[in-house]
Amino acid sequence: MKYARQVQVALERLDQRLLGLNRLIKEGKQREALEYMEKGPLKDAYDELQNIITVAGGPGSGGLGARGTSQTGAL
Repeated sequence: MKYARQVQVALERLDQRLLGLNRLIKEGKQREALEYMEKGPLKDAYDELQNIITVAGGPGSGGLGARGTSQTGAL
């Protein structure tokens, strides 16, 4: 359940950051929008979500469990 809450919160943050990007683009602030995506809040929100998924054993995780330890499978 905790994982689901963490993912939901991270998705909501990402959604808010995407709204911010949309606003910048609508205002014609392309340079600021690029900065926002590449080094700013949108990148941070994406990285946060990616880290949650990776630690929980998602694609590209290298088999890390929720505690950051290798999953041993069936003993």
